[in-house]
Amino acid sequence: MPSKVEGWKDEAYGTEVRDSLYEFADEGWDAIPDDEQDAWFERFKWWGLYHQRKGQESYFMMRVGVPMGRLTPEQLRTIGEVAREYAIGPVENPEFGAAYADFTTRQSVQLHWIKIEDVPDIFEKLEAVGLGTMQACGDSWRNIVGSPVAGRDADELLDVWPIVQDLHDEFKGNDLYANLPRKWKVAVTGDTRGAGQGDINDLAFEPAVKNIDGEEVAGFNVRVGGGLARKEPRFARDIDVFCRPENASEVAAGLSGLFRDHGDREDRFNARMKFLVDEWGPEEVREVLQDDYVDYELPTAGENRRDQYDYNAGRADAPGDYVGVHDQHDGNHFVGLSVLVGRMGAQEVIELADLADEYGSEMIGLTQRQNVIVGDIASEDLGSFLDEQLLDSYSPDPHPFLRGSIACTGTEYCSLSIVETKNRMVRYARWLKANVPVPEGVEDFHIHLSGCTASCAQPQIADISLRGMKARKDGEPVEAFDVGLGGGLGENPEFADWVEMRVPADEIPGYVRNLLSAYEDQREEGQSFRDFVRERDEDEMQALADPEETDYDDPYMHNTKMTWYPYADEDDMTDSPAPTDARGDPITSDD
Repeated sequence: MPSKVEGWKDEAYGTEVRDSLYEFADEGWDAIPDDEQDAWFERFKWWGLYHQRKGQESYFMMRVGVPMGRLTPEQLRTIGEVAREYAIGPVENPEFGAAYADFTTRQSVQLHWIKIEDVPDIFEKLEAVGLGTMQACGDSWRNIVGSPVAGRDADELLDVWPIVQDLHDEFKGNDLYANLPRKWKVAVTGDTRGAGQGDINDLAFEPAVKNIDGEEVAGFNVRVGGGLARKEPRFARDIDVFCRPENASEVAAGLSGLFRDHGDREDRFNARMKFLVDEWGPEEVREVLQDDYVDYELPTAGENRRDQYDYNAGRADAPGDYVGVHDQHDGNHFVGLSVLVGRMGAQEVIELADLADEYGSEMIGLTQRQNVIVGDIASEDLGSFLDEQLLDSYSPDPHPFLRGSIACTGTEYCSLSIVETKNRMVRYARWLKANVPVPEGVEDFHIHLSGCTASCAQPQIADISLRGMKARKDGEPVEAFDVGLGGGLGENPEFADWVEMRVPADEIPGYVRNLLSAYEDQREEGQSFRDFVRERDEDEMQALADPEETDYDDPYMHNTKMTWYPYADEDDMTDSPAPTDARGDPITSDD
């Protein structure tokens, strides 16, 4: 039997939902029937809208899809202006203020506290500059990820930006692929950094070369079935296919069609490509793709470039991200700026867009490490750009604990999350910077904090992985984390090993300090943290360090999932002003 969600989608889904969305926007929040809310909220996801969690009724998160994280200054400015005007709720965040934009680990932008009544106006503003929310969520092609500086990066095999544009144009709003069993995540990588992180995607095009008829052709090897969620992570599997750039669209259509037709529509927990690859094996996936979904003879895989990958690879000889000053093909530079936990104030988003315009940049990029890149800075302007005041807050040369910190949305807005994340990770990073010596030679140390097992912060591929849990401390329930060590991507990717369970959140900084002290004392000269962990078995890893209380203070130890908003002075569910009308005024039961 198809799942309940499949039944809702059969009734209405995809592009047709926009008309209903506009009708609800015109009539107001309370026009959505109570007994139909779950169905409509599922359908709204296709248009980039997630209803926020309990206690925040009538407010939505809006996700703006940004193919490969690539924006113009005008587009970024529009996002900032939309955030400043519409993404304001009843309570300010104590770290980030009233309005801000979140840059995600899939190179999209998320805005919060959006009212359904404002959706048509927001869509109009975004679409006027070539942006949109179509398929930013939902059971369809999601935002295509890769390197924002494709075509500019001096360190790449081929420019994939035209390919990504073609894929985006073909599969966004395409009825043939609009209703898949679940989400479909695609990475296209042309650089030798491995910045697409293809290993954790449903479909990965990865740089490769192959000798065909005596000619060395640059293209892609194809992998399928990667993903992190549900405590069942998988790296994408090689299906022994080399794909020329001109065939990328046909191969992508074939594989997403294969998933559409054979993915599990009865059990949504199993409705991901990784489980289909588990069941069939890579060889059968290739065979069915060849026989039923493509019209040309698929070449076998070529020679990959994975040995050069350094993006999030845990290598001691390479920083593994885009932060800092880098060379472009044309003699200009792109500058990567660190955005702590990926959150930037709306006014600062606008200032960054204005700054990019001032220096002649035509491209601003969002990375999968929640950072931002400004491209096209001329050599003669580089010094002045680096001296700009905004870069004091968003540095191209950040402290390693600030540079490597990632966090998901958490209980601030997400109904799945178990713990508070964004503000906590900010506090962790600042405390570590002030109190923990950085081991010699370490420029980039990754700590990923995820609020639950959905793994939106990609915790399994970090030096230190934090996964939200609950525990008891001194007889009281507290927020806590499972702790994993040694994850990362690169030529030979590894998932983190979970070595500590349900550590109270206020004991995590002490654990990190003790762990890094052990690393400094016991490592071989020049040894990376990941290699240090990998040479030890589970018992040895557990013996490296213990959690410990310190002077670190955590104001979010109580059960923030059961608050209406973790940062409100009065945060009980009964104190929530929601639901509210178009003006943000509470809607009473009499209404």
